[in-house]
Amino acid sequence: MAVTFLLRRLKSPTTISSVWSNSITSSSSSSSFSTKCFVRRTASLSVPTESPPAPKKIPFAVSTHGITRQDPYRWMRNTDDADFVDFLERENSYAQAFMADTETLRRDLVSEMKTRIPEEIITPPERWGPWLYRQYIPKGKEYPLMCRRLEKVETNWFSSLFRREEEEEVVLDWNQIAEQYGYVHVGVCRLSPDHNYVAYTVDPKGDERFLLHIKDLRSGCLIERLEVDGVVSLAWALDGSTLFYTVADDKQRPHRVVATNVEADGTDDTVVFTERDSSFCVDITTTKDGNFCYSLVSKLSYLVFQVYIVDAEKPQAGLQRARERVPGVRCFLEHHNGFFFILTNAHTNAMSEWSGEGYYLARCLVEDIEASKDWQTVFCPDDDVVIQDMDMFNDYLVLSLSKKGLPMICSIDMPTKANTTHMADLNPWYFPLPVDSCSVAPGSNHNFQSSIYRVVLSSPVIPDTIIDYDVSRRSFSVVHQEGERVMRPMDNKSQLNDRASEGQDSQMHTWEDLSDAYVCERQEVSSHDGVDVPLTIIYSREAWKKNESPGILIGYGAYGEAVDKSWCTNRLSMLDRGWVIAFADVRGGDGGDFTWHKSGTGALKLNSVQDFIYSANYLFDKGYVHRHNLAAIGYSAGAILPAAAMNMHPSLFQAAILKVPFVDVLNTLSDPNLPLTLLDHEEFGNPNIDTDFRSILSYSPYDNIRRDVCYPSMLVTTSFHDSRVGVWEGAKWVAKIRESTCNDCSRAVILKTNMSGGHFGEGGRYAYCQETAFDYAFLIKVMGHNKSQQ
Repeated sequence: MAVTFLLRRLKSPTTISSVWSNSITSSSSSSSFSTKCFVRRTASLSVPTESPPAPKKIPFAVSTHGITRQDPYRWMRNTDDADFVDFLERENSYAQAFMADTETLRRDLVSEMKTRIPEEIITPPERWGPWLYRQYIPKGKEYPLMCRRLEKVETNWFSSLFRREEEEEVVLDWNQIAEQYGYVHVGVCRLSPDHNYVAYTVDPKGDERFLLHIKDLRSGCLIERLEVDGVVSLAWALDGSTLFYTVADDKQRPHRVVATNVEADGTDDTVVFTERDSSFCVDITTTKDGNFCYSLVSKLSYLVFQVYIVDAEKPQAGLQRARERVPGVRCFLEHHNGFFFILTNAHTNAMSEWSGEGYYLARCLVEDIEASKDWQTVFCPDDDVVIQDMDMFNDYLVLSLSKKGLPMICSIDMPTKANTTHMADLNPWYFPLPVDSCSVAPGSNHNFQSSIYRVVLSSPVIPDTIIDYDVSRRSFSVVHQEGERVMRPMDNKSQLNDRASEGQDSQMHTWEDLSDAYVCERQEVSSHDGVDVPLTIIYSREAWKKNESPGILIGYGAYGEAVDKSWCTNRLSMLDRGWVIAFADVRGGDGGDFTWHKSGTGALKLNSVQDFIYSANYLFDKGYVHRHNLAAIGYSAGAILPAAAMNMHPSLFQAAILKVPFVDVLNTLSDPNLPLTLLDHEEFGNPNIDTDFRSILSYSPYDNIRRDVCYPSMLVTTSFHDSRVGVWEGAKWVAKIRESTCNDCSRAVILKTNMSGGHFGEGGRYAYCQETAFDYAFLIKVMGHNKSQQ
């Protein structure tokens, strides 16, 4: 599903590959750690002599559904208030003073991290039409370059003797963008079908109001008249000169589709669609073969979905409705030889018993797209298999699947027949995958005619590995792996991987286990209601000590997104010091099927928090982590997990890091003037509804801070220009923690604000090392686990 990323309270690191592709309840099991004062239990901790900043308080009360809440820090929402800016700057000074004694440690951590980064990072080239494209980060540079060279095909052997390598040209240099704006945040990047233009969006201020740029690759110049503000998604028509783009309103909701001819003067620019319902977003994309552009109109959760298509050969003909809005129905399209192939959960006459929870594959003639009664079912997955995505090529279709929470990928030869009973009847080829791979991400795979499908495999203990699967030969090759070690197929006598051999009798390869130094385990944690929650745990074979090691628990649990468990060399600095790092895939996130997300949203959001708490106690009970030495990390909407857990069990964690945290949940969701509020009512609930209000109030971190209790040490990071999570949320949280909780403990709560950045930080590879080193040094300091102590 080539669906553009929509606005969410999400934090995810940018990698070189992602740039290219675009009433509180009690737990039955709780920590026995005493809540005695933090300073007394860590007597050696150095804290600044000066007191932490104390912001002004302005009385403010709000009454909703008969409940009155006091919020003396509401004034912080005015980021133009000089007192607020002064407060943030004083907090930054206090944070620096608190961390002053970690300077040497931070320097060591940065040095360790940088030594693991290759001087140059290069991705293998990928053919698209007559061109070979690749990305690389040059020596000493923070950001990547996208480059290409023309790949000439010789017609005879004689001419090949005199073949000259074509000179490589730079399509886009992220480092130049950084020089212009002081940082880099590229939204989307799309090459025209004729390879003459590249259209991309840049966030020039850090507030995610993206500016459209179009570069003529023949001249190397930007088309100045097309620097459009507030652009979200892009799609080219087949003529190579017509570009469709979506524009955001003043609340950053993409609501309008515009068509422009990049080779004209702009007088013919046309608004082809406007969505006036403020609870819906608009996206624009293309089918893989480029023959159709289509617009998706949906709510954030895709609970209501509408599809419009336009013939890419006749871009001025306007949009044709392909699917009306039906609550709960979702559709994603690809085109192949006169047929639309549709991933959908829609009920049809042929699918009257379909549950509607997952996708099945259907098809129809192009002219029958509006008449769902004429859709033919290609196949429905088995009960334990979920279809998550599809990618269409001239000779085959690729399906991304999940079986019992584990990823699988298979190809099906095209053209294919309809109305098959089982997927096995289509003779799929399941791609061999390593047993312990936690993520399988598709490569760019732009070339519709290609027989090669590229994926990036990664896990906490396997460096990112690029695999090319030759679908025509049903073979594969490792073309690149981060670092020096290369993963290779084992002999056929090795133990088979069940996911690789699914549905096949032919012999398969398995993979060499690279994890001599580090262990990666996948456990199941029984939560408060008996539901099993996946928990991924990594640690060093040499440095880890049962029942003694410190640990970090990470979770997200929102929007159906998975917590990022991919390979990260920076983590080795903690693993080598004996730390355990665990990832909890709590409800609300990605659990393989769609019910996992739904079971952690709205009135069920407390399931996410309880899953996180039970995961923490599992680490204690099984001896992975010392009972008094666990930290928690939450990003953006994921910060609800540790923040709410601390309110429920203040002694569960010894430390926490909340990054751009969404913690003032109830107040934010009650303000319709904020960018994401209306869209997020589906995810968290609508406070205007009494039952939703009380549900959100039961866990909203800011509203449930306990008084006169010792809370863990905390590092809270915010960004001044963050448009997804207001900078005031973290600031209000810290101010209220200091006001309400133990005075001594709150001296180890620090707030660090990026005064120029946005939600994603916008740092390069070396800047990311600096940020991570600061986080790790904080944990090592407040938990007393430096390398010399292991």
